Amino acid sequence: MKPLAGKHAVVTGGGRGIGAAIATALAGAGARLTLLGRSRAQLEAQARKLATEVHVETCDVTDPAQVQQAFEGASRALGNVDILVNNAGQAESRPFGKTDLRLWRTMIEVNLTGTFLCTQAALPGMLAAGWGRIVNIASTAGLRGYPYVSAYCAAKHGVIGLTRALALELARKNITVNAVCPGFTQTELLEASLAAIVQKTGRSAAEARAELVRHNPQGRLVEPEEVAQAVLWLCLPGSAALTGQAIAVAGGEVM
Repeated sequence: MKPLAGKHAVVTGGGRGIGAAIATALAGAGARLTLLGRSRAQLEAQARKLATEVHVETCDVTDPAQVQQAFEGASRALGNVDILVNNAGQAESRPFGKTDLRLWRTMIEVNLTGTFLCTQAALPGMLAAGWGRIVNIASTAGLRGYPYVSAYCAAKHGVIGLTRALALELARKNITVNAVCPGFTQTELLEASLAAIVQKTGRSAAEARAELVRHNPQGRLVEPEEVAQAVLWLCLPGSAALTGQAIAVAGGEVM
């Protein structure tokens, strides 16, 4: 029997990139999936690729009413939520002196408040069932600083703080809470960041990519499937002793 057979997993931002890779890994382990995100077309396209029972909910994770409605719909469709992967996020770069309140609030709301709201929606069912796995997709930007992304760093540091605090609250409830912290990962989001670097600095695309790759001691970008394997490991029944951890998937960039 597959290790997550009978479990219902919700993956936010599950339509592309790291979220899609996580959904694929969890489905391969036998979980039923709810994919949650803002683009129904992306979610449904990913759902068709998964060899498991899949439900789709469109939702803006920064909106409390939409989050509550989405999780109620997920529970009606596939039963109690056993696994929550808070993957939905957004990154935008700007020098600190040009970081306005709109950008600051956007980074905090999407990356941190969204994680908070989705966790609050999923947690009561986990407590009632006496079992749960919560995995927050943070970033190496939650473990160290990077220039020009102060708002994003602040938000991801907040995700890791929330992870550690909640892990202690739930330590005796058979619910684990962990964070996975990818380094620069080959996704559509990264390609957009590279395009922005080219536009703002005048560097070539190859030079911009080399600037990101140099952070990784392995001399490469991380693949989404590598992040997904770390998430899967944390969701397995045998990972019950792992909680409150922030695991870097970054080729040795952060130790």
